[in-house]
Amino acid sequence: MNYTAILGPALNMLIWLVPAVLFVAFLKSPWAKGQIGEFWVRLFTHWKLDRTVYRRLNNVTLNTVDGTTQIDHVFLSPFGIFVLETKNMSGWIFGGEKQPQWTQKIYRRTYKFQNPLRQNYKHLKALEATLGVSLENVHSVVCFVGQSTFKTPMPPNVTQGIGYIRYIRSFQQPVFSDAQVDALMQTLLSSRRAPTRATHREHVQKLKRRR
Repeated sequence: MNYTAILGPALNMLIWLVPAVLFVAFLKSPWAKGQIGEFWVRLFTHWKLDRTVYRRLNNVTLNTVDGTTQIDHVFLSPFGIFVLETKNMSGWIFGGEKQPQWTQKIYRRTYKFQNPLRQNYKHLKALEATLGVSLENVHSVVCFVGQSTFKTPMPPNVTQGIGYIRYIRSFQQPVFSDAQVDALMQTLLSSRRAPTRATHREHVQKLKRRR
């Protein structure tokens, strides 16, 4: 029997199938989902928010009394400071503003995750302390990207897709002058930890030690 003729096509199929399976698994990993979500937010922001009005910093790590905190996106503008937390999730999302944990449901599987508004509140407090500004001028925004559907009413600062753009633009009353925005940007640049992999690894290790 000619085993080569039988096994050859199967081996050729495996050569293509194994990398494809590994690639799909990689795309489903938390790290890859996070990176994809960040990419889309940066792209939408580039298209929709005027850079001369909304000064932006991504991946901002600040020192706190109990370690560090890592912020996805910060927008500094005359209309306030906007702190954006991104979530790349699919399925049905259930949650409320005051609930400690929210729920993700994908078919029959159910997962719990921290209320992103609570998660973002620590970011707001870190910016308040670092920049010396009033918390009333620092606004929390949560953006869900991916194939998710809200199954419970959400507050206006919890958005989907480019909804965070509309929420940020809804603030039209100036609270900072252009000179103040420039000064806040310089303070944040000088206060943030270097945006490197080493900083990220150190932040993750400190998170694990706190749990």
